[in-house]
Amino acid sequence: MTTRCAWAGNDPLYVKYHDDEWGVPVHDDRKLFELITLEGAQAGLSWITVLRKRENYRAAFYGFNPERVAGMTDKDVARLMTNEGLVRNLQKIQSTLGNARAVLAVQAEFGSFDKYLWQFVDGQSIQNSWPSLAEVPARTPVSDAMSKDLQKRGFKFVGSTICYAFMQAVGMVNDHPTDCFRHAECRTR
Repeated sequence: MTTRCAWAGNDPLYVKYHDDEWGVPVHDDRKLFELITLEGAQAGLSWITVLRKRENYRAAFYGFNPERVAGMTDKDVARLMTNEGLVRNLQKIQSTLGNARAVLAVQAEFGSFDKYLWQFVDGQSIQNSWPSLAEVPARTPVSDAMSKDLQKRGFKFVGSTICYAFMQAVGMVNDHPTDCFRHAECRTR
């Protein structure tokens, strides 16, 4: 039997996300924008709730094309607030539009959202070796620094705990416990 992180449970969507995505380094700007949006949407909710709405988010936010999302208007926000496929929280929806504008500013300054984000870990995944999930922190000095800088640049829903969850999701940190079969696989990427 395959041993995986206990949080993946047995929901097929969660297991697929765990086995195929979580902890794999992401360097695509749209995917990074997607995941930072979804992590922010998850604040106060369970990740599986947001994961089940992921395809709706992709459709509603133009495949997370930051240029298109940045051009959305208050009329679009009002329409999105009626979309049951999204987390219908006005601040979270508005933050997606504002964060898209912030992504564009970061791209203009750094050349890519990827280059900007990965500078916080010197371009390399942090490889942890936790014996259990109980050892994994909710935030670190690196996520604190990322959060502070993102907020300074106008990003919303990017507190340190959200940033650390984002770092785990996009492979900036490998937090699969050592007994999880993905630990070694993510270590070699």
